[in-house]
Amino acid sequence: MKTILVTGSNGLLGQKLTERLLETNQFNLIATSKGANRFPIKAGYTYVEMDILDPINVREVVEKYQPDAIIHTAAMTNVDTCESEKGLAHQLNVEAVKTLVSLCEEHNIQLVHLSTDFIFDGAHGPYDEMAAPNPLSYYGITKLEAEEVIKNSTCRWAILRTIIVYGIVSDMSRSNIVLWAKGALEKGNPINVVNDQWRMPTLAEDLADCCLLAVEKDARGVYNASGKDMMSISELVARVADYWHLDKSLINEISAETLNQTAKRPARTGFILDKTISELGYNPRSFEEGLAIVDQQLSQRT
Repeated sequence: MKTILVTGSNGLLGQKLTERLLETNQFNLIATSKGANRFPIKAGYTYVEMDILDPINVREVVEKYQPDAIIHTAAMTNVDTCESEKGLAHQLNVEAVKTLVSLCEEHNIQLVHLSTDFIFDGAHGPYDEMAAPNPLSYYGITKLEAEEVIKNSTCRWAILRTIIVYGIVSDMSRSNIVLWAKGALEKGNPINVVNDQWRMPTLAEDLADCCLLAVEKDARGVYNASGKDMMSISELVARVADYWHLDKSLINEISAETLNQTAKRPARTGFILDKTISELGYNPRSFEEGLAIVDQQLSQRT
């Protein structure tokens, strides 16, 4: 039975990986994150507090548990925070990756690394795995730099690029665009939503499945791992409103320029998923199927 070490296990993807790994019971899981374990089930796996920015701490944990694979989900993903806190963004998104890469090389560990559509400028989406990157934000720059560190290493690696991950965690400590839009519209709050950016939103469960497929198949190389439906952000929010029968007249469509965000965002990203579907057996759900899963999980909480 392979041992998988997950970084960032308290995050949305990290918690979905814990859930999946407990369901499949095909792997030993070492879940790691900063602070206490937020996952409600504490049995059936090992949780270790680990500071991804402390190379000595990371080495101790990796050498103690000797994983066959590391799924690296920990990162600074707030695009505007990365722009304003560049030093910390570089530490979390690049330096931490260098630490993991060197340990994976040394101990022959497979590294499954999460990357992003924000390495592209959005001028020619949707993109395949060979498309030339051109990041517009510091977040995108750090994620691209991390990719280059991994590609230039001698470890066994797979990079999974994803787009807008949504879903729920048990303690609701993580928000995302679906939960934000649903929550605001349920309260009757008008919301401003951009109509000139296009994405392929990704259900966290689908992305977790893709991570595990990459480990199962000992995947090597770059893979696109997003949802399969392309839509504008305003259409995404309208589809959320339709699904939960909420008032779409509260949605005010605006251009991205009017938001004056700290970091630039690409206009149209999206991914061509053919390689991931054919090589890994990835099978992402439609956006409405994803919303149905979120709805079911929300109803189980009440």
